[in-house]
Amino acid sequence: MAISSECMENLIGTFRESLKQQGFEIYPFKVGWYNAVVSHAHHLPYPADTLAVVVLSTPAMFERSFLPFLQSQCCEAVRDPIDQCTAHTISSSVSLCFPNQSVDVSYDYEMLPSRKPKFLAQTAAHISGAAYYYRKSDVHNPPWGDKKMFGVCIHPKLGGWFAIRALLVFKDVQIGEELQQKDPPDCVHSQEDRIKLLERFNFHWQDWSYRDIVPADESYCPKQREYFLTPPGQRGELLRQWGYLTDTDTGKQSSINKDVHC
Repeated sequence: MAISSECMENLIGTFRESLKQQGFEIYPFKVGWYNAVVSHAHHLPYPADTLAVVVLSTPAMFERSFLPFLQSQCCEAVRDPIDQCTAHTISSSVSLCFPNQSVDVSYDYEMLPSRKPKFLAQTAAHISGAAYYYRKSDVHNPPWGDKKMFGVCIHPKLGGWFAIRALLVFKDVQIGEELQQKDPPDCVHSQEDRIKLLERFNFHWQDWSYRDIVPADESYCPKQREYFLTPPGQRGELLRQWGYLTDTDTGKQSSINKDVHC
């Protein structure tokens, strides 16, 4: 039996508040909305009305979750610390808030045996209404010819200063027709700005200028910028300098060369 939108909010409300306090946002949607816009190879294997939730990290995550996570010495040096923090935070909240629910959790860094991602993060963010996924098809008469241009999500309040971290599927929860899909806010209105956004993201992504395509309520703090601007293979040494890793841990971290999205 499908539940109402009110019952859905009662179900996920505590989870939403728990993650909000730790610098994350959640956006619910129906699996069918996602499956309708992706290829069959990327379909989520659940009925169309199954409840799913996409999880975003905001700039506040770094100081509210990541640094306390490192301070608690939960970090395993052989894995990426941001991934570890995300998994630890979300799995702990899921266990606390949904002890009697069957929840399938997929993280942005996880891959299927086929080497395809477990879910298309930017598509999930778009269809949930969290952030608009701007692509080449959103530009009339694109000036790049046949050149491949990667798309990018822009959040109405955070601009590009966020990351899509996880997808949760509540396998036994069906949502009724009352929950209707809403388009995400289109905050990059003009064709000129859309061209500018895609060119900044594809050709100048390292300077992060695409993140400021719209005014943002929050952006990364100086320490967070330093961390993500440091090459992945050198982040372990940076954490050691900050006092979060031992010399032994740093040696293990230096073997990681994973360009995590931030």
